[in-house]
Amino acid sequence: MVQGLREHAGLSRVEFAERVRFSKHTVASVELGRRMPDAAFVDRAEEVFGSTGALRRAAAHLVRQPGLASWFRRWAELETSAITLYIYESRLIPGLLQTEAYARSLFTNQLPPLEDAQIEAQWEARAERQRLLQDRPNTAFNFLLEEHLFRRRTGGADVTRELLDHVMGVAAMRNVEIQIMPTEQEAHAGLDGPMQLLETPDIKWFAYCEGQRGGLFISDVKEISVLQRRYARMRSQALTLADSMSLLRQMRGELCPGPN
Repeated sequence: MVQGLREHAGLSRVEFAERVRFSKHTVASVELGRRMPDAAFVDRAEEVFGSTGALRRAAAHLVRQPGLASWFRRWAELETSAITLYIYESRLIPGLLQTEAYARSLFTNQLPPLEDAQIEAQWEARAERQRLLQDRPNTAFNFLLEEHLFRRRTGGADVTRELLDHVMGVAAMRNVEIQIMPTEQEAHAGLDGPMQLLETPDIKWFAYCEGQRGGLFISDVKEISVLQRRYARMRSQALTLADSMSLLRQMRGELCPGPN
């Protein structure tokens, strides 16, 4: 529907992207049905199309593609327009950084077991989310990862080699910072568990904390302030960007054969 309205308005994809202040890749993903338009996208597109309400009414009836847990969907929608995204993980490599082999290893070991179709849907949803790193070059991504996430060698040595190569490749992007919290760090500010922090284009912050069977979406400014202070302290307690890459290369070297 977006494509039809855009073409009716006589706009190219690039022109439309500039007016709604989203990348042309995001616009393409929405038009091709690969991505759900978030509220900001719909509101801005409505302004471009003359505020007829047609797009807003159509968006209300869209069904999200399978593959994302119900408790995560609100956060996933905010991710698509975030200007800052901070992620600390102590359980597993974050979905935005996973390789297909690593993700499938997680999926196949879930309980209760997943059907093949569910595994495919989950990987497709995860792969689509990962486009954020390329589609939003002006978004600042920071990942704080525990060293033991790589030391566990989830999926085996081959999967871990590929994962390390992939993470180091992502870290080379200008909008991505990856820091490692070394195992030898006896204590740090994030021992209460994983957290995510997100800043929206209108300078509002939200947080998200996930557990075994659910996630907590946080909008209370006082709670967010606590998490922001903890995250800031963790960034100072973790290895520097350069030392983090050095440790990743060291772990990669321990998993020879192959270039490192």
